[in-house]
Amino acid sequence: MKFCSVVLFGLFISFSVLADDAALNEELSAAISRFLPDVEIDSIQPAPIKGLYQIIIGPDVIYMTRDGGYVVKGEILDINERRNLTEDVRAASRVKLLNSIENDEYIEFTGEDAHDAIYVFTDIDCGYCRKLHRDVPELNARGISVRYLAYPRAGVDSAAGQEMSNVWCSEDRQSALTAAKNRESIEAKTCDDPVAKQYALGQRIGVRGTPSIYLENGRNLPGYMPPDEIEEQLKLR
Repeated sequence: MKFCSVVLFGLFISFSVLADDAALNEELSAAISRFLPDVEIDSIQPAPIKGLYQIIIGPDVIYMTRDGGYVVKGEILDINERRNLTEDVRAASRVKLLNSIENDEYIEFTGEDAHDAIYVFTDIDCGYCRKLHRDVPELNARGISVRYLAYPRAGVDSAAGQEMSNVWCSEDRQSALTAAKNRESIEAKTCDDPVAKQYALGQRIGVRGTPSIYLENGRNLPGYMPPDEIEEQLKLR
């Protein structure tokens, strides 16, 4: 059963409420693992609502009652602060993943006066990715660096995936990426490229299509946005 299709369901698992937080976390983790054995739980913490626990599983955030009887899939909104607290948690989780990327693994286009950066999961076989790439000089002129990560939508072993490996193995990766997006041929090369690693990271972070833009604070701007809108979103951080 996928989380995205579940609003509320009973786990039908009962166990005593434990006072010790570490032990309670272990019991909650075991409860989910018995029902969904293939998921990897990243963290368990008390939720903003008393009696619920917040559980992060990859890009998903779910909530479980303290007795382990129910799981809730949904958003927690703070009406007074007008904030989506669940999205704040997702963003914080994305920041950790983005910060795990080594500087030499992404392809960066930057200007002299860069003061902001966006991470872009891209595919060379993607019309809106090409459109965004044409905006890169304008973004750089506005002080926004573009850090590209490989996300071949057809998979790492696809023709696009192989082409992206060639790009990342090129001596001049910026020129190679631009050429590939312009449908120009790229010299075939092999190296210990990060394409598979970045593709897996994209799946873990929740990429659903390309281009998928992430701000440094973890906020996601799905799909293409022109420079004006990207700059406005950066101001809203």
